[in-house]
Amino acid sequence: MKFLTIMTIFLASALISQELKIKANQFNADEKTGISIFKGEVNIVKGNDELNATKVTVYTDTQHQPTKYIAEGNVSFNIETKKGSLYEGVAGKVIYLPTIKEYHFFTDVHLKQIDERKEIIGDEVVLKTIEGKAYAKGATKEPVIMIFKMPEEKE
Repeated sequence: MKFLTIMTIFLASALISQELKIKANQFNADEKTGISIFKGEVNIVKGNDELNATKVTVYTDTQHQPTKYIAEGNVSFNIETKKGSLYEGVAGKVIYLPTIKEYHFFTDVHLKQIDERKEIIGDEVVLKTIEGKAYAKGATKEPVIMIFKMPEEKE
């Protein structure tokens, strides 16, 4: 019963703007610390955004509102920015800050902007979905790679 109460509070708080749905093989929550851990084939969907990982840790404030998500292990994602740009990709780790709608991608990041046909490959990428801006850093020995799909010139 306590599990259902915690899940109801947690998910109900996410319904303010859009429904947040989290599926996982295992769930543990500590109401006192505001930390919930989802493990095993974790799938999170909110609107057009989707995040998949082996483990996701969700931090909530005293009103049970999510303040940070940390996804680890086989992370894949689909994201839509406020301006409607579509992104998809993979990373070793993703931190999402919902209050500012900002994603931080780490380790072997491959981020594709579908509608603009651009790709960013790096070791650390930040995507600010409200502003529609992205920043990237390469690994110590590897540069950031930016790929633009250019239309073929007609002769």
